[in-house]
Amino acid sequence: MEPLDQLLRMAFENRASDLHLAVDVPPMVRINGELKQHGEEKLAPEDTVKMAKSMMSKEQWEQFQEQRELDFSFGIKNLTRFRVNVYHQRSHVGIALRLIPTQIPELDTLHVPEVLRQLSTRAQGLILVTGPTGSGKSTTLASLLDYMNKKMRKHIITLEDPIEYLHNNHYSVVNQREIGHDSSSFTSGLRAALRQDPDIILVGELRDLETISIAITAAETGHLVLGTLHTPNAPATVDRILDVFPANQQGQIRVQLASVLVAIMSQRLFPTIDNRSRRVATELLINNNAVANLIRNEKTHQIFNFMQTGKSFGMHTLEMSMTELIEKKIITREVAAPYFREMS
Repeated sequence: MEPLDQLLRMAFENRASDLHLAVDVPPMVRINGELKQHGEEKLAPEDTVKMAKSMMSKEQWEQFQEQRELDFSFGIKNLTRFRVNVYHQRSHVGIALRLIPTQIPELDTLHVPEVLRQLSTRAQGLILVTGPTGSGKSTTLASLLDYMNKKMRKHIITLEDPIEYLHNNHYSVVNQREIGHDSSSFTSGLRAALRQDPDIILVGELRDLETISIAITAAETGHLVLGTLHTPNAPATVDRILDVFPANQQGQIRVQLASVLVAIMSQRLFPTIDNRSRRVATELLINNNAVANLIRNEKTHQIFNFMQTGKSFGMHTLEMSMTELIEKKIITREVAAPYFREMS
């Protein structure tokens, strides 16, 4: 079997987004959203163990043995960085690696809505980027932070699990904290961040009630909070946030969320017609008085209709974005078709 460093270079040179290493199958790479087999030789149990150990410190290996799974990141000089999840499956070790470009993409190159730039200049509030795993949420937020870093004098704190893109200080001061290494949890890291004089706080994932609650409070108290959720669209994101709270708190949270929400952008990546790259389709909800009233008055089911008719406010649905990409012959109707049914 090829050494790990050769497999990582192969993945990088083929512009793969992910590399999967599992026992009894050859290495697999994901290129433009499609899994492809690399070679014919199957990985043996000792191969994946050796590869996993080569990426970990002694402490990380002990932690992995205890927890049976572990997230971390590492880099290869002059190549790129990787986000890694090592796990046990059927008594064997499996490894999933996500390739992280060393250069943070310029916001212009991502084809996200232009209005996102304007929203990032808000002094406070909550901006959420949502979508399934692998939809480019981390890249969008990294590019947005990089734009802020180069244009504004702010103190930016990120809480990530693990740290992916590395930010240098430009006009802003950026402090990146890794969950499990620099802080024990998103909740404790976010609570501590409020005492560190931040202007902007990025929360890698809003996972639970306590983290969401503190994030909303931070947005209320003069901070711009950016975060991600694994939700399919903007209305579902609002419902997910509300549903994590007990019924007796939901009235209060509706009022708070209606007050602090700036925008929700949902996104998905589709292979282009030439299959050489992927293009993002987005859905954008911008909070205004009408949207805030829908949230406060338990009418979130009407948000989708409002986005369909809210183009003058900068809003659009995923379906509208996909239709535009199809009409411009950037993606095919076939790859977008399942998501039209989802939105209908």
